[in-house]
Amino acid sequence: MSKRHGGRILADQLAINGVRRVFSVPGESFLAALDGLYDHQIQNIVCRQEGGAAMMAEAHAKLTGQPGVIFVTRGPGATNAASGLHVAMQDQTPMVAFVGQIALTDRDRGAFQEVDYRRFFSPLVKWAAEVETTARLPEYIARAFHVARSGRPGPVVLALPEDILSAMADVPDLGPARPPMSAVDPLIAQALLDRLLAHDRPLIVAGGPGWTQAAQADLEALASATGLPVAVTFRRQDYIDNAHPGFIGDLGVGMNPRLGARLRQADALLILGARMGESATNGYTLIDPANPAKMIVHIHPDPDEIGTVYQPTASLAAPAPAVLAALRGAKGRIRDQSWTLQARADYESWQQPQETPGAVKMEQVVRTISDRYAGRAIYTNGAGNYAAFVHRYARYHGYKTQLAPTSGSMGYGLPAAIAAKLEYPQRPVICFAGDGCLQMTLQELSTARQYGADITVIIANNGRYGTIRMHQELHYPGRVSGTDLFNPDYVQLAASYGGTGHLVTAMEQLSLALDAADRGGLHLIELRLDPQMLSTTRNLPL
Repeated sequence: MSKRHGGRILADQLAINGVRRVFSVPGESFLAALDGLYDHQIQNIVCRQEGGAAMMAEAHAKLTGQPGVIFVTRGPGATNAASGLHVAMQDQTPMVAFVGQIALTDRDRGAFQEVDYRRFFSPLVKWAAEVETTARLPEYIARAFHVARSGRPGPVVLALPEDILSAMADVPDLGPARPPMSAVDPLIAQALLDRLLAHDRPLIVAGGPGWTQAAQADLEALASATGLPVAVTFRRQDYIDNAHPGFIGDLGVGMNPRLGARLRQADALLILGARMGESATNGYTLIDPANPAKMIVHIHPDPDEIGTVYQPTASLAAPAPAVLAALRGAKGRIRDQSWTLQARADYESWQQPQETPGAVKMEQVVRTISDRYAGRAIYTNGAGNYAAFVHRYARYHGYKTQLAPTSGSMGYGLPAAIAAKLEYPQRPVICFAGDGCLQMTLQELSTARQYGADITVIIANNGRYGTIRMHQELHYPGRVSGTDLFNPDYVQLAASYGGTGHLVTAMEQLSLALDAADRGGLHLIELRLDPQMLSTTRNLPL
């Protein structure tokens, strides 16, 4: 072995762990790490703001199943990144964040941009640590990748003092972190399924982390074999082909009221990977934590997650995909087929567009795009009134065609779309964003152009923070305050980034804009919406 500086040791460990791409905003506090990356084929996507970088890394992790990696500098860089790390924690997404830090020799002096990252990040992430010895970098990095992927996946923060990164050490590399294997006994899985099928109104709820293409196929096969209805949790609509006759909708913000009623009426639940939190239960009103009044079988990879809200009748600490694999070829059939048939009919009825005011109608926009790409495209979005239309009217067919934050973070859609296009350059990637949502990470259009991420951005422009205005007008009618927005000229803005802009003021203009987008390049398609559309969407808040 020969001595290497800490930045090279770090880069070598990333390569060993299979990291192909990192997202960053450069900082002088981790120059040695940038130098270490120079000798590797790891792509460094340089972003415009750390929040956008963290959201890209989180979306990358969702798409690939591998931890997303970010590099940010100390102080403001780290605090900016906190928004994306919060998304990863809420969404149970594996991430490793490397944060530049002041030199150890200057600690506790109130040095320039000094922050105690253990204290700052501990409530936000699974584990926050600071490396204090160059020779221990492989140990800390291996642990970071293990923690990020094990149990309930989530983000990890490693603070890297600049003198630790620049110092030399003669230390062996460690091998790649490997998450624990979770084998599930098919007899145990079948016994749990039998308990579910012994009830009159059973229901499967799918969600949570660690899903795969094979898991989607296994879930669809299970639904076909048993006749069980399958609902998914908030923003996990691509966990099952929405055309499957057993799919009955999503339990999330703005859910179908009939689906919510069905969740309340169900006498048995098989919860596959989901936490069953506030969004899935309409603020814990559809199932009372103090009295669930139904049999609950909870499957989750983290035993500490089981029973945190709802006491299960039976449980299994295992990844949902492992349980579904164990149920291949499972036997049994739901007693009353009408339970599923009626639930599916409710979903189909909910999919019928309800007309909104104005010449440009979001329900028609989403349905047009969903029908046009029919499973080929990856859709991303952040949060806003517009997102309720995406959830209700888009149909997802392939696994990992939906990228959206269960935390409800605004600004997520654009960074996520860039990450998706970098990973799948041949697929259409469409970002849905409101004018307020987009302007939170608008600067990442520069990142998209720099790396050739030719995405299409659908901008729902109603000149306001639509969700907040909706609630404001409901609770404080006639007293508008703090919700109006100024918007740039998006057609000119697209041109300034080397892209193409389209203004849609009538529905017939949408297809022409999409035709142009399909020919390649960065495209911003602005939908000029009627502000009164909000008044008809109060049952679809976000």
